[in-house]
Parts: sequence; structure tokens; C-alpha cells
Amino acid sequence: MSSNKSRSSASNNALKISTFTCTWCGLTVSTVARDGVRRNHCPSCLHSQHVLDHVEGGASDCHGRMAPIAVAMHRTDEWMVIHRCMRCDELTSNHICADDNQLILMRTAVRPLAQPPFPLESFGGL
Repeated sequence: MSSNKSRSSASNNALKISTFTCTWCGLTVSTVARDGVRRNHCPSCLHSQHVLDHVEGGASDCHGRMAPIAVAMHRTDEWMVIHRCMRCDELTSNHICADDNQLILMRTAVRPLAQPPFPLESFGGL
């Protein structure tokens, strides 16, 4: 009888692990990363979908594509990827998972240095 319970609890746990399709690259992604952390973004391209409205505190009707725009460190020393909704401009932060694409993370992190919002020539006269 205990084997039936363990099978049923295993199938319940399997049902909790779901997948989603990335809105940007089309990859089918598990909602649980390899390190056991729940994820809401694609580990390959870091894009997400706007399904939670952090401003209103509930489900979002927007469903726009959330593009990664920055990498930041949270006050708890955890690394976060910052997303901007391409439809409504809401900003969100999400934990970086161990299996996220490190090249895309690094490219996102150095983008402000590679493409500054001002001309670098202005430093020449200093």
C-alpha cells in the first residue's frame, strides 16, 4: 500500500513541473531549473512573458514579451536579470538560474559599457 502512495505522490510532483514555450526563441522550457529554482524565463535567450502584474499584484492581461535589459545584484547578494515588457514597459527582476546562458548574461551586463548613453569622446577633454 505504501508503494501506491509513493507512486501517487511522485505523479503529483511530476504534475507540478510544467513547461512553457519561449516567446522569443521558441524553446520549450521547464519551469524548474536544474538547481531546483523555479524559473519564469528562457535559459537560452533570457526572454520571458508578462503573465504577472507586479504593479497591480495579480495576473496580467498584457502577455507581452519581457526582454532582458540588464543584470543587477539584489541587496541579498543574489544576481537578478531585469526584464522590460515590450508592450506596456513594466520592469521586473527575476533570479538568475544556474543554467542560464552565461554569454547572454555577460553581454547584457556589459551593454551599458559597450553602448553608453553619451558619446565617449566627451571624456577626451577631461
